[in-house]
Amino acid sequence: MTIYEVNLHVDAAAASAYAAWLRPHIDEMLAIDGFEAATWYAVEEAGDDRVHWCIHYELADRAALQAYFDGPAEAMRNEGLARFDGQFTADRRILTPAQPAPPTP
Repeated sequence: MTIYEVNLHVDAAAASAYAAWLRPHIDEMLAIDGFEAATWYAVEEAGDDRVHWCIHYELADRAALQAYFDGPAEAMRNEGLARFDGQFTADRRILTPAQPAPPTP
């Protein structure tokens, strides 16, 4: 399994509209081959006027994520930029299960 993590930092004034757009966007992502599940988290942040969310997309494997990057990723990202340019930032990470440490002698 591979987790594709997307962290969103949305201006408070745009958060309602962004959330309304994000729900169907997540459904579109789940329709892409290899995407199996998604969990949308609220991130507790202090000291700024933005809303912070983290979405974990579960994929079958790293190859499925690479197929997404090679295919629809740019169009999916551009859709959010076209609607909310300048009102949010996003950063992304790829998480894969750690290999267990070898046994100590």
